[in-house]
Amino acid sequence: MANIVNLDKVSKHYAAGPIFDGVSLGVDEADRIGVVGLNGAGKSTLLKLILGTVEPDDGRVTRRRDTRVTALPQQITFAEGVTVQDVVLGTGWLDEGFATEHEWASDAGIRGILAGLGMPGLGLDAELRTMSGGERRRVALAALLIRTTDLLILDEPTNHLDVAGIAWLAEFLNNRRGALLVVTHDRWFLDAVCTRTWEVADATVRAYDGGYAAWTLARIERQRVESTLEARRQNLLRKEIAWLRRGPPARTSKPKFRIDAANALIADVPPVRETVSLQKMATARLGKDVYGLKDTTVTLGDRTLLKHVDWNVGPGDRIGLVGVNGAGKTTLLRLLAGVSKPTSGEVKIGKTVKTAFLSQELAELPGHLRVIEAVEEVAKRIVLGDKELSAGQVAEQFGFTDRRLWTPVKDLSGGERRRLQLLRLLAAEPNVLLLDEPTNDLDTDTLASLEDLLDSWPGTIVVASHDRYLMERVCDQVFALMGDGKVTHLPGGIDEFLTRVSSGVDVGGRLSAVSADMPTSAGGGSAAPSGLSAGEARAGKKELSRLERAITKLDQREEKLHAQLAEHATDYAKITELQAELNAVIAEKESTEEQWLALAEQLGG
Repeated sequence: MANIVNLDKVSKHYAAGPIFDGVSLGVDEADRIGVVGLNGAGKSTLLKLILGTVEPDDGRVTRRRDTRVTALPQQITFAEGVTVQDVVLGTGWLDEGFATEHEWASDAGIRGILAGLGMPGLGLDAELRTMSGGERRRVALAALLIRTTDLLILDEPTNHLDVAGIAWLAEFLNNRRGALLVVTHDRWFLDAVCTRTWEVADATVRAYDGGYAAWTLARIERQRVESTLEARRQNLLRKEIAWLRRGPPARTSKPKFRIDAANALIADVPPVRETVSLQKMATARLGKDVYGLKDTTVTLGDRTLLKHVDWNVGPGDRIGLVGVNGAGKTTLLRLLAGVSKPTSGEVKIGKTVKTAFLSQELAELPGHLRVIEAVEEVAKRIVLGDKELSAGQVAEQFGFTDRRLWTPVKDLSGGERRRLQLLRLLAAEPNVLLLDEPTNDLDTDTLASLEDLLDSWPGTIVVASHDRYLMERVCDQVFALMGDGKVTHLPGGIDEFLTRVSSGVDVGGRLSAVSADMPTSAGGGSAAPSGLSAGEARAGKKELSRLERAITKLDQREEKLHAQLAEHATDYAKITELQAELNAVIAEKESTEEQWLALAEQLGG
């Protein structure tokens, strides 16, 4: 295989400083590359350099002759009067037309792409000016996916897609031929699709093998060697790595290899979340009742979003809401927040509840203040779990460095404003968090910091998000709005939701009502894994802990044997003896790891 695009010592400067300095990279014809980095680091500029819409100041970008490149930018503009047919089949957006109306009707592949992206009944003559921004973006994405191209460049393709749409897109791209370059903050998507990761930072691009999990492991090793920020490395990234190993077993892309430095870092890391102690703290602060829906119905026009729903949320519950777009997730959150009222029925809110509601819209922020002033306007000291932090300390965890703390709020980017909005909500010390798509516009490092804070936060959390990674890490229970007016408990989590979606889609692509005689009370705690009794689940978790301890000990023994081999490099007899012992230790460790993986899969249901 050969590279289809090459960057040779490319440099690019803007007034604020260098974006890239002497970067050399290549894109192979079978690469699937994820591009990550902080907001403003230069990810979009990198894509423009590869596309040729921006020229480098120094160096050169070369493309193989006749290479076909198509791209989905973040901002898309269509001419007045353009229809779906113009964009998807004709040349209303792309230079190359695709098919006639007759071919559209007979091509199951095209109809399958539209259904997968959540637009099954879209007509050819529908005008884009009447659609929402998300719908227009999905039409543009469909136009790219039906065409054959050597390099497909996607900038935040999962925006405006629900969990099922993201899973469908990941599967489609994995089966697609040709190179892929994608900028996304969706960490599950990075792991599911990408075989390489480019990290844009410090005016350069570092390349790693694997998706998000592998990049996290490799980055911590690089920082161990190169960085002097030892305290931050120990406190945040080691916990993230620990979760990658201990987290939801359903993450099949979790790397099975191990890095010695990572093992040393996480040997003494406590569990991500001390559920029992947090439940006690939450109960003490919140009391017995948080939210209760009784025979609640919500109608909007001729649509019934909730139909005679009985649902309870208790102290310390950590609930994730999933569902198709428009099923009523935001409506449910607004009911809990007291922002809207039900058409009929009752919504009871506990007397001790102090709610913080993060809506999808950016709330009005004090543009005349600086970042630190905007935080201190709410609180100078912030209690998170059992820790008390200054406003500046919490702001730093949200990515506001010393320099950015004094930036005027009106000069912040969209992602930074979202971070500040979250920060001000937490500073008010609520005991209930209602989060509607909290990961919008946040980069991967900020998401890790947010999850780290939520891990130790003792209140009740209800979050609606398409970010599967965040949902699986932060939430203990998952409830679904399937479009049938019910709030359905899913003991199997997001995997169960996707299974139901795949079995409940009719010819039009809309979800049919999926019946499920499951409890809809969140107050009872998490259910035992499928097929296991509560006692068997507890015994399995104990065995999982024992296996983890055994793996750690074997790692330590392997490390000592490597050191002894180096020490006795000239003693052939001793080397033979040590090598035999090392081989036995490695074999035992691999066997123990396989037992851990098998048991983790079983416990994951």
